[in-house]
Amino acid sequence: MDTTLLVTQVLNGLQLGLLLFLVASGLTLVFGILDFVNLAHGSLYMLGAFICASLTFATGNYLIAILISLPLIGLAGYLVERFVARHLYERDHLDHVLGTFGLILVIDTLVHIFWGPQGIAIPLPQWLDGQVMLPGGIEVPTFRLLIIGTGLAAAGGLFWVVNMTRLGMLIRAGASNRTMVGALGIDIQALFALVFALGAVLAGLAGMLIAPITEASIGMGNNIIITAFVVIIVGGIGSVKGAFISALLIGLIDTLGRSFLDDVFKLVMSSDAAETSAPAVSAMLIYIIMAVVLAIRPQGLFPPKVR
Repeated sequence: MDTTLLVTQVLNGLQLGLLLFLVASGLTLVFGILDFVNLAHGSLYMLGAFICASLTFATGNYLIAILISLPLIGLAGYLVERFVARHLYERDHLDHVLGTFGLILVIDTLVHIFWGPQGIAIPLPQWLDGQVMLPGGIEVPTFRLLIIGTGLAAAGGLFWVVNMTRLGMLIRAGASNRTMVGALGIDIQALFALVFALGAVLAGLAGMLIAPITEASIGMGNNIIITAFVVIIVGGIGSVKGAFISALLIGLIDTLGRSFLDDVFKLVMSSDAAETSAPAVSAMLIYIIMAVVLAIRPQGLFPPKVR
């Protein structure tokens, strides 16, 4: 096996896993605490990419654009909670799905009106648009390392907020028993709005980080939201720890499966059969993992503690 290719694909898997975590962590908080199925979470990911793209061209600096975009996407998340989600909390999950699916269409249309049908590529500053030499002569894009570092920093910050602050205590309590939190006099609506805005910021940050690679495009959030739901189901709904571990697991399995599964299949079947079947199986791997976890441990690998 080519060591350079293996290291490169592992880093690609870490990058994908951390981006999935940024999306899935907000989704699992909203689902776990609010018991709200938000299909439009991926639209906030897309919106973050477009806002960052516009601000990058306006300011001429990608990093400054990210800093300005984060509070704006948080405001967008608050508005979605205030004017859409809040009116659906007391309804069943089918109404959540229908309402947020309609919201996806509305946001996609608004993006089409404001930014047009074409995607927007975000230019990177020269110091990010290069290569870093790792031990062993392996070259890795500088921006990929920035994504990994930013994802780890965001994960560390989120773990600190959830486990070491009063807000985190309320979030964990809400994930375990939101009725009791309300009975203790906590402003549930304010907590819900804050959690929704935090989830939007995390999803938007993921969109801002991936946009220079794939460009900001309409509908870019529709695929990642499906994978994000797989992540939170495998990790345990409402569990930030579960979202982190399962996101890395799924990111690595998906990336390595697409790169090396055909070589594994060639050990037991012909080359033609392996090259034909491996892409199909690799595309199903994460869903197979989800099915196995649901069969063995329906609550997920790391469900939040319920008292």
